[in-house]
Amino acid sequence: MLSKSRFNPKAGIADFWSEFRKPNPYRWPILFVSSMPFALIMLWATSETAYMPPERPSVTYITSFAPDRTDDEIIASNEENQAAKDARAARIAEYEQRKRDAYKALGAASGFDVEEMERQAEADRAAEAAEAARLEALSSRNEQTSAVSSESEAP
Repeated sequence: MLSKSRFNPKAGIADFWSEFRKPNPYRWPILFVSSMPFALIMLWATSETAYMPPERPSVTYITSFAPDRTDDEIIASNEENQAAKDARAARIAEYEQRKRDAYKALGAASGFDVEEMERQAEADRAAEAAEAARLEALSSRNEQTSAVSSESEAP
């Protein structure tokens, strides 16, 4: 059935072969030029580079504490750390007080009203503490509100 079809390539191949066998001086360059598009398309299609996904990294956990610590050891470690933190805070407070005393002495030597400046600085520190407390209260209230709204949205 295919041999009787008008789309049979046998006649086309036979015609090409009869023309190609004729002694034409340009037949090899014509064959080369006519095969170039096919060769370029094949070169382009086969030169695709596909990379494998990178290897998953191996995670190494760095532990600061022994994983088999008891609760008593944890509490003792926390108390030791808190004592060190309190000692640092005390040293910083002492340094700040010495700095204030030095500035008071400098201000008194320069003729400023040091007591008024100290009262103003205390008022400023109190205002800053009140503002920080107000912002903390607002943020905790916002966190509670968002927690309540997310709970109410849950099915």
